[in-house]
Amino acid sequence: MKIISRLIAAVLFVLFFFFALRNTQEVTMHLFLGYERTDPLVLVLLAFFAVGAVLGVLAMTPIMFRHRREAARYKKALAQIQKQQDEVAQAQAQPPQPDSVITAQHIL
Repeated sequence: MKIISRLIAAVLFVLFFFFALRNTQEVTMHLFLGYERTDPLVLVLLAFFAVGAVLGVLAMTPIMFRHRREAARYKKALAQIQKQQDEVAQAQAQPPQPDSVITAQHIL
């Protein structure tokens, strides 16, 4: 499986590399207040991809923290249940203890 994933990564790298070589023309971005910026198309695409990836990770952050808190709560509850089950199993495994023990000294 590791070989297959590395092979796929290598193929994607080659494809993106040739894509970058084919898209070297200049692109002018017209921004606010008359500001213009001219860059190669591949750099503009890379920048927008990176910004999109960062925004995607930031959008997932609250959900990730909520899932971590929920998992910790479930883990704690599971540990308590297992502790209770262990106590019950231990109590059932021990023979019942008599209330008092009568020895030969008490009888004579």
